[in-house]
Amino acid sequence: MLRVGRLCARSPGVLGARVGLSRVWQEVGLWGVRPLRVLAPRLQAPGTEWKLGSRLGKRTFSLIKDRKSASSSGEMDRTATLPVGGLSYVQGHTTLHLINKTVGQCLDATAQRVPDREALVVHHENIRLTFAQLKEEVDKAASGLLSIGLCKGDRLGMWGPNSYAWVLMQLATAQAGIILVSVNPAYQAMEVEYALRKVGCKALVFPRQFKTQHYYNILKQICPEVEKAQPGDLKSQRLPDLTTVISVDAPLPGTLLLDEVVAAGSQEQNLARLRLTQQLLSCHDPINIQFTSGTTGSPKGATLSHYNIVNNSNMIGERLRLHQKPPDKSRVVLPNPLYHCLGSVGGTMVSLMHGVTLILSSPVFDGKKALEAISRERGSLLYGTPTMFVDILNQPDFSSYDISAMCGGVIGGSPASPELIRAIINKLNMKELVVVYGSTENSPVTFMNFTEDAVAQKAESVGRVMPHTEAQIVNVGTGTLAELNTPGELCIRGYCVMLGYWGEPWKTEEATGQDKWYQTGDIAMMDEQGFCKILGRSKDMIIRGGENIYPAELENFFHTHPQVQEVQVVGVKDDRMGEEICACIQLKKGEKTTAEEIKAFCKGKISHFKIPRYIVFVTNYPLTVSGKVQKFKLREQMEQHLNL
Repeated sequence: MLRVGRLCARSPGVLGARVGLSRVWQEVGLWGVRPLRVLAPRLQAPGTEWKLGSRLGKRTFSLIKDRKSASSSGEMDRTATLPVGGLSYVQGHTTLHLINKTVGQCLDATAQRVPDREALVVHHENIRLTFAQLKEEVDKAASGLLSIGLCKGDRLGMWGPNSYAWVLMQLATAQAGIILVSVNPAYQAMEVEYALRKVGCKALVFPRQFKTQHYYNILKQICPEVEKAQPGDLKSQRLPDLTTVISVDAPLPGTLLLDEVVAAGSQEQNLARLRLTQQLLSCHDPINIQFTSGTTGSPKGATLSHYNIVNNSNMIGERLRLHQKPPDKSRVVLPNPLYHCLGSVGGTMVSLMHGVTLILSSPVFDGKKALEAISRERGSLLYGTPTMFVDILNQPDFSSYDISAMCGGVIGGSPASPELIRAIINKLNMKELVVVYGSTENSPVTFMNFTEDAVAQKAESVGRVMPHTEAQIVNVGTGTLAELNTPGELCIRGYCVMLGYWGEPWKTEEATGQDKWYQTGDIAMMDEQGFCKILGRSKDMIIRGGENIYPAELENFFHTHPQVQEVQVVGVKDDRMGEEICACIQLKKGEKTTAEEIKAFCKGKISHFKIPRYIVFVTNYPLTVSGKVQKFKLREQMEQHLNL
């Protein structure tokens, strides 16, 4: 929520480079083909030849080429490409070279370049490692995983909250060519079984428990054989692929202890096996399976390569100007979950690529712990979703923390109101805050602000397209390119499009098709400067009596109400109008108002047909662990609450 080039099982390639996919990847049969959609004649100018599959004519691409040649590469790095021909299409700069390296090779390079720089701080575990120390531990862990029988292409599930072990497994699996499966730490037995079976996990790593989540006991519900199994030789009826269970922090029946696996990896014969394995790795190999968040239904396993995440994280860091910052201004506080793409790529991988310090503030999000980490560790950049930032800003003792080192950060994961963006910049001293947009399927970031963008540009958009990325907005009804400032579905193409949904070629085909444009499902608009504004999910768009209504527009409006803390707008069924608007409002602490007063606030400010029929005051919303509102669940709750 990209990839140019033909990515079919029979003729694999990325960005035109012919690369052989591993046997295991070919066997899952991800690729799908669908007919190309061709632009309607009404968008053609006389004498213009349209090129199939590109959705733009040769004339348009020549304009882009001419514009690039007119500027130096240095100028291009901090300026954005512009849409052409009055249409909602833009192609990011290509002056920054794409990197053909594996995650392990990038870690090796950073450890050689800045060996003594602090790489990782895990507050709640009292862990502090330099890049040289981190690389040494990662190599031993990778070697240990191979020594217990895991091989290149095997899937290993990491199931647990943010921890040193999570980062260690993320990098060790990549170093050994094992595919990391990011498992939601809140998953219960049925959900874990679904995830492990979906991708055929051979190994599973988890802590004994976190708070009320007893991981080992949950596993026993679906895999009772583990209690009597020989460690590393599990045979499970319901999980036939699972042979190896690794406990992070406690010896448990039928499991290996992570410390023992790492210790085994320090033996020279095992390290030699690792070096041999690394010679067989390609940057185009699949390396991570991340399950979509489930905001729209059953999770799918979006599969990413080294090439996907290495390049996306490198470009995120470049746009944040991390390569220009001294070490004391490059300390990233990460409260986001590592199982989510923004955490593992925007956090761990950006740190690895640019040699910046990654600070994990807590196992799961805690606004107070995030502020403590900023204060104690002199954090200079902070990541978060809108929900997280709201919580941080509303901490009762906010003013007692030292935030003097703060200069910027990243907000993403779900839409943020303009008022929240301005509050973050002003109250947290984050003048270099950037808004990012993307999805798991796009590795994840495709649009992003420049740090120097004006506050209004950050508050009213998700920034401009990333390098080596194409974006177009398509009219939902006709399938043709939308004119500028006209709503349509946002589609993405480039290096960053996932390899596919694991084991689901038909869903991959639906999402990307033969021409490799990934359909985000988001309704967006693009302006003359290439700034993109997300109006909402196409599935969330409300059609009331024939009028298209975009929830994000109304949510932004309601955030201007002085008593409103948070708001989510959904469509609920109606016999006469098809759908009616329902605003689910969370008021600020201590505030009281009525539905009638809210509706009165709307009159004269928004069109009459956009005023919600239903105003419901709520205290919370159904969320994914990564903080995204599950609107399909919220819609169901409201229809039940309203007896519709």
